[in-house]
Amino acid sequence: MTPDEYCQEKTAASGSSFYYSFLFLDDDRRRAITALYAFCREVDDVVDECSDPGVARMKLGWWRQEVERLFTGQPQHPVAQALAPWLERFDLPQEHFLEIIDGMEMDLDIHDYPDFRTLSLYCYRVASVVGLMAAEIFGYEHRRTRQYANDLGMAFQLTNILRDVREDAERGRIYLPAEDREHFGVSREDLLMGRESDTMRELFAFEADRARGYYDSALEALPEADRYAQRSGVIMAAIYQRLLARMDADGYRVMTRRYRLPAWHKLWIAWRTARQEAKRASRVDK
Repeated sequence: MTPDEYCQEKTAASGSSFYYSFLFLDDDRRRAITALYAFCREVDDVVDECSDPGVARMKLGWWRQEVERLFTGQPQHPVAQALAPWLERFDLPQEHFLEIIDGMEMDLDIHDYPDFRTLSLYCYRVASVVGLMAAEIFGYEHRRTRQYANDLGMAFQLTNILRDVREDAERGRIYLPAEDREHFGVSREDLLMGRESDTMRELFAFEADRARGYYDSALEALPEADRYAQRSGVIMAAIYQRLLARMDADGYRVMTRRYRLPAWHKLWIAWRTARQEAKRASRVDK
């Protein structure tokens, strides 16, 4: 199995919505973004799959060393080998890879976020930084596209947090900020014990509105001239917003239900959005 094949398999097996947005890229960009996503999955799996925090820290330390080897031309892991050809071409900085690892390590250090400011740092590291590198791979002309990428990453992570409240609570992790929980009268124990209530659903609706605000600010910041190049992000936004709409329509019963879109639905949204963006670009070019 080649490094590219390894990354492709890792990405496809994850079932992520991101996979479907990559289908509409040219070959080089698809290989680069798939390798980047596989890197994120590898370091995320370290934290999620290691029951011993000490072992997880050791593995994350190994990945920090692997990033160093990657940027000195000596990568060992197939994901790092797949990333190597794209570092210079797409201007992917070493500090961004290390920032992602720092974000994953926050899961070992923080199990309850006191406020949104602290959570924002986590979201920036594990999602916005990825969005910034993805924007480089997709290509852009205007600096405002970086703001779009940052805010879109925030929106994605906040959506993931809302979708995964129950699973994260089962791991002892609470991402919904304590200041928000206190405002709605929801305790940490309520989430850990899965005690669903009207006030809890009000909290979830509040967090969903915060995510929607980031989707709106991201798409408003995206310059029209860069929109088609960034269409993969727009496709991902369409899929994630549909997931958020499904949670909303069902009353945010995230403590008792696992919200997912079937593969055919994600593929349909991706195809429809890609087609819409192509038509939009053709009108702009006239």
